[in-house]
Amino acid sequence: MRGAFIPSSIASVLVTIVATFLSGSPGFFAGLLASVIVLIFFSVSLLVSALTKNADPITTFSLAMFSYFTKLMLVAGLLIAVTRLTDESSVDRRTFGIGALIISAAWLGGEIRAFLRLRLELEIPKTGGPTDGGIDSGRDSEKGGRS
Repeated sequence: MRGAFIPSSIASVLVTIVATFLSGSPGFFAGLLASVIVLIFFSVSLLVSALTKNADPITTFSLAMFSYFTKLMLVAGLLIAVTRLTDESSVDRRTFGIGALIISAAWLGGEIRAFLRLRLELEIPKTGGPTDGGIDSGRDSEKGGRS
């Protein structure tokens, strides 16, 4: 989680500072809102993956899809609420969008970097003929091969 959270937190602070400098108070609130929404959106995915690390793949996939759909609906609802309940002079919409994209890119870049630094030990299956229970190398066996 640190691999993605640290770069996106730094990006959040920088986006908020630059937005405040460029747009004043509406930029500050836009940067702050973008930071909160993006960090919560991506953190939920990490929470779901942590909760399902020992679950079977079907359960993991089901919860991942449910959480993704739920997050999209909540973000859509939140964005609609922000546009309807706040004035454009209080939250700069363009700054919010650009800030959310920058923070998202920082999160995804941090996740990719963290994944590439992992040292995964993957088992390589033993190859053998189809009669000894190994993996078929794609060649037809002498008995019962396809023509």
